[in-house]
Amino acid sequence: MSETKWSPAQLERAKTIWAEYQKQHDVSDRLGQTAGIDPVSGRVWFGTSALDIWHQKQAEGVEAPCYYVRVGKDYYYRKGGRR
Repeated sequence: MSETKWSPAQLERAKTIWAEYQKQHDVSDRLGQTAGIDPVSGRVWFGTSALDIWHQKQAEGVEAPCYYVRVGKDYYYRKGGRR
């Protein structure tokens, strides 16, 4: 996976899509999974990790970048810990 430069507008769009998706779909059975949100098409993928979703997209021929988030959290991965 390569690093993608996100504009603030793309990031906000992806977050909005994710918020709307959660309002329309029950994701409680997916807690802890990873969600990948395409800010262009609005499509949402689920998998065990960002790499898993990347493989799903690659198999489908989709090359659009995704915003990744852990279901049940407002982030995908948080580095560091308590000191």
